[in-house]
Amino acid sequence: MRLEGRSSGQGVRSQAEGDGAVNGTSKKRVAVVGARGLVGQELCSLLLRHPTLELSHCWSTQELTGDNSNPVPGAPAIQAWNGGAGVDAVLLATPHGASAQLAAEALDQGAVVIDLSGDLRIKDLALWEATYEQTHPCPGLVDMAVYGLTELARDEIKNAQLIANPGCYPTSVLLAVKPLVQADLLQPDATLISDSKSGVSGAGASPKASTQYANVHENFYAYGVGNHRHAPEIQAHLGGPKIMFVPHLLPCFRGILSTIYVQPREGLGMKEIHAALSEQYAQETFVRVLPAGEQPSLHAVQNTNNCLLGVAAVSSGVVITSAIDNLQKGAAGQALQNMNLALGLQESEGLL
Repeated sequence: MRLEGRSSGQGVRSQAEGDGAVNGTSKKRVAVVGARGLVGQELCSLLLRHPTLELSHCWSTQELTGDNSNPVPGAPAIQAWNGGAGVDAVLLATPHGASAQLAAEALDQGAVVIDLSGDLRIKDLALWEATYEQTHPCPGLVDMAVYGLTELARDEIKNAQLIANPGCYPTSVLLAVKPLVQADLLQPDATLISDSKSGVSGAGASPKASTQYANVHENFYAYGVGNHRHAPEIQAHLGGPKIMFVPHLLPCFRGILSTIYVQPREGLGMKEIHAALSEQYAQETFVRVLPAGEQPSLHAVQNTNNCLLGVAAVSSGVVITSAIDNLQKGAAGQALQNMNLALGLQESEGLL
């Protein structure tokens, strides 16, 4: 694995750039690995309508037998992984524990890599290994990866060759509270509480008893309490105060709503919290702070790359509600945002 000179992505020319000149096209070539999963399908759908990117390959690392057609109409047939050759960018919609090695191979081919697994999100290797209960497959890539919470890491993403796409729950929580921690508006010794709910697509495409219709319909419950893998990720990138995170499963297909309870510093309240978030996101395309007292809903964000934030006062503090689509802003949409930036394109291309 050759990583010299890759930390900023400068001076790296992919094989695909030469191919583009030969083919006479200005479109950059992009590949999706894991196109049969729900996130992979979402990536394919977004890329097919992108004005300046070509979905040229869909690769699989699993043995290909029988029908290799793509579940997304119009997308390329599934082919065997070739190490990432011949494309400008690779999107890894692959499981944790497998993605990092694929990323290393694609980096060696000069591709920009966006990893949608959890392999590169946590810098502390001991914490990652405790969270995922395995030895990290490629520890040398961890420091190189930029954590791609787009609105809060734009400058780093623009110069990145390797991007760790945030998890869906962390995206919903961090967009709501990280600016407040950075501005020192919250009591440092007060625990934040995030009561987060997700549709069943967050569990992936593989069949599980817990996501079968009979167990989800007219039902609602907490899961992963105290041991969900997104809790350490949220804490690692939040810094500052401790956060108590509890996820729940909603009887719907897509969307996340996080209700977050915060304690402002003495003398501050809902007005200051709302003003800080409004100022932070005033010029953003995909994050919007609602007027004080208004609350977001899943219907307002489903099938979009948007994040809607609501702020309200309660007797013991301030409540921030954050709504996103877990398959878009929480996964494929944010990955496309990051890829646009890393490839020098307009951030919103293919997402509006």
